[in-house]
Amino acid sequence: MTASIVFTDDQDSSVATRTYEVRTYGCQMNVHDSERLSGLLEASGLVEQEPGDEPADVVVFNTCAVRENADNKLYGNLGMLAHIKETRPGMQIAVGGCLAQKDRETILRKAPWVDVVFGTHNVGSLPALLERARHNNEAQLEILESLEVFPSTLPTKRDSVHSGWVSISVGCNNTCTFCIVPSLRGKERDRRPADILTEIEALVADGVIEVTLLGQNVNSYGIEFGDRLAFGKLLRACGQIEGLERVRFTSPHPAAFTDDVIEAMAETSNIMPQLHMPLQSGSDKVLKDMRRSYRSKKFLGILDKVRELIPHAAITTDIIVGFPGETEEDFQATLDVVEASRFSSAYTFQYSKRPGTPAAELPDQLPKAVVQERFERLTALQDRICAEENALQVGRTVEVLVTEHSGRKAAETHRLSGRATDQRLVHFSVPAGGGTPRPGDLVTVPITGAAAFHLVSDPSSLEEYSVRRSRAGDAWDRSQADSCGTGTGGDSGTRGVSLGMPTLPIRK
Repeated sequence: MTASIVFTDDQDSSVATRTYEVRTYGCQMNVHDSERLSGLLEASGLVEQEPGDEPADVVVFNTCAVRENADNKLYGNLGMLAHIKETRPGMQIAVGGCLAQKDRETILRKAPWVDVVFGTHNVGSLPALLERARHNNEAQLEILESLEVFPSTLPTKRDSVHSGWVSISVGCNNTCTFCIVPSLRGKERDRRPADILTEIEALVADGVIEVTLLGQNVNSYGIEFGDRLAFGKLLRACGQIEGLERVRFTSPHPAAFTDDVIEAMAETSNIMPQLHMPLQSGSDKVLKDMRRSYRSKKFLGILDKVRELIPHAAITTDIIVGFPGETEEDFQATLDVVEASRFSSAYTFQYSKRPGTPAAELPDQLPKAVVQERFERLTALQDRICAEENALQVGRTVEVLVTEHSGRKAAETHRLSGRATDQRLVHFSVPAGGGTPRPGDLVTVPITGAAAFHLVSDPSSLEEYSVRRSRAGDAWDRSQADSCGTGTGGDSGTRGVSLGMPTLPIRK
C-alpha cells in the first residue's frame, strides 16, 4: 500500500508541487530499487526535480556498502545538504539501501538532520515513513531483517522507454569472504516464473523491447522452489514472448554456471551474445581464500564452451586486485587468466576492507602502494585487450539499439549512440538522406572504426545504413509528447508510472 504524502499549510503545499530526487550509488540492484523509489514517490504526488536545479524538497539517497568510499561519499553529501535544509522548511532527507541496512542508528547520530532511514527489505515503506517523520516531527528509523515484498511488485518510474530491469531473485546464499551483500540483502529469495514472465509481458506492452534479468546470482535461480534447471528454462520462456527482442542477465556465478544455460543462450534467438562472468581473481589460492567455489581452469572452461556455441559472444568480468595475502605470483596468475580470457571489458577494483566481512580479519593486508601498482598493470593490460578486441569488430555489420544519450563529443561528430547486440557501445552517423532514428529504434550499420571503449560507424552511403522503427521508438515519441517534448511522430497515448530498467555503461 502506498501512503500519500500530505503537508500542512505552513509548508506551502498550495504554492507548488513537492519535488523529489533519488541519488543512486552502487550496483544494478540499486538502480532497479531506485526506479521503484521514484515510482512510489510519484504515486504519492511528488514530481521529479529537473536536473541542475536546487536540491529537491525530498532527497533520497539509495546507498551502497561494498566499498569504503561509499561511506565517505554519503556523509559528505549529507553534510552539504545540512545547511540547505536549515533554510528550507519542510525539506526532507531519506537514506536507504545497503549502507542504511548496515549503519542504521549511526546515520542519525552522524547526520541528525536526516528524516528517514530505511533498509533493503522495506523499500515500499518510504512514503509512509516520510509522512510519519513529518507528522511526528522526528526522524524515523525502520530496518527489517527479511524482505517485506519483492521490489518488482512496487510502482516504478523507468529511466528508459526501451529497456527494463526485471528482478528474478533477491539476496545471496554464497559466503564470499570479501562481500558484505549477503548480510545486508539476506538469503536468496526467488520469484515464481509466472510472475517474472507476467512482468516482462507488461513491460513489452508498454513499449519495452529489451529486458535484463537481475539477481545477485541469477543462475542459482530456482533452488528455493527445487528446480536447479529453472534459469535455463526461464531464458527459453523469454524467447517465446512476442515483441521482446533482446534479453540479457546479470550476474551469474561461475561455480553454478551450467551447460544447460549456455545451450539456452545459444538456442534462444532473443538472448543476446553477451555474458558478464565475474572472475575476481585468476589465482586458485586467492579464489580459495575468497571462498569462491571454482578455480581458474573451470572459469576458462566456461568461456570456451560459451564461445564454442556463441562464437561472437562478448564476455565481461569483475576483478579484485590486492586481496589480503595476494602475492606477486598470485597477481601474475590473474594477468595470465585475463590475457587468455580476452574480455571485451572489465570492472576492476582495488580490494576495500569492509568491517563485518571475514576478509577484513585476514592477515597480510597489502600496502596501498602495492595494490595501486598492480591495479595500474591490470588496467593497462585490459585496456590493450579491449582495444584489440574492438579492432576485430571493424568490417562487421551490427544492429544497434539507439539510446537517448549520445557521446560526449556528439556536438562535434554529429553521431548518435546505441548498443550492439553484444552490448558494445557504438557511435554512428546518419548518412545524407538517411532517416534519423528515435531512441528505441534499431539501426543496421557497418563498423568503420574502433577505440578501447567504443566502436564507430560512419556509413559511406544509404546502402550501408538502414533504420527499423520499433514500438520502443513509438513509446519514446509518446513520452516526449507527455512531457511537452517534440517527438518525431508515432501513436498518441500516455505513459505514466509502470515497470522497468535502464542500461548501464561498460567501464570507461
